[in-house]
Amino acid sequence: MKTKMKLIASLKIWLAIYPSITLFLFLFGEALSGLPLYVSTLMLTLALVPWIVFAGVPLVDLLLGRWISLHDKK
Repeated sequence: MKTKMKLIASLKIWLAIYPSITLFLFLFGEALSGLPLYVSTLMLTLALVPWIVFAGVPLVDLLLGRWISLHDKK
């Protein structure tokens, strides 16, 4: 994989991960704060890894594709 493609893939993943983690911690951060760090990290990853793989990144791909196609038509 070329460097440009790796950079694009990492940007897409970041665009899916950052808001997902932020929302998860906003919703469940207080409940998780009383747990040991390894348990709260486990809960976070159990919830977010499947979300990122099956929904987050595909959603980012869809939105970026639509955004790019809108700008290509102009």
